[in-house]
Amino acid sequence: MHHVAIMKKQWKLLEKIVLGKKTIESRWYKRRCEAWGKVRSGDTVFFKNSGEPITVRARVQKVIEFSDLTFSGMKKILKKYGGHDGIGSDDLNYFYHWVKGKKYCVLVFLQNPRRVQPFHINKKGFGSARAWLTMCNINAIRI
Repeated sequence: MHHVAIMKKQWKLLEKIVLGKKTIESRWYKRRCEAWGKVRSGDTVFFKNSGEPITVRARVQKVIEFSDLTFSGMKKILKKYGGHDGIGSDDLNYFYHWVKGKKYCVLVFLQNPRRVQPFHINKKGFGSARAWLTMCNINAIRI
């Protein structure tokens, strides 16, 4: 399967992925949706900043899913995996606030990240606010 992860540009995470400083992509949800139960080892994740073309891809090494999270459970996940997710220790308090109220977490462990020739996608049918897309083949939405 192929996935598209849409990132917040101001967090500057794409460069961290390419440089190997961010080896985990995390997704936090209030309910099971988007990445939950759909990402498997061997899949490919394509990354793009919001409003920009896809520029990075990586292979999924493994996936860990957490459910029925409490605030203390979220803090444990962030402390254990946050550094691999591109979150600096100075940023933990911000992320504690950001994940508050989320009940589900998907950790996608990345390997072999690389830049790709930039290309745009058509998100029609996925919903305008979706930040994670799953499809059999990226060419189905490539423009």
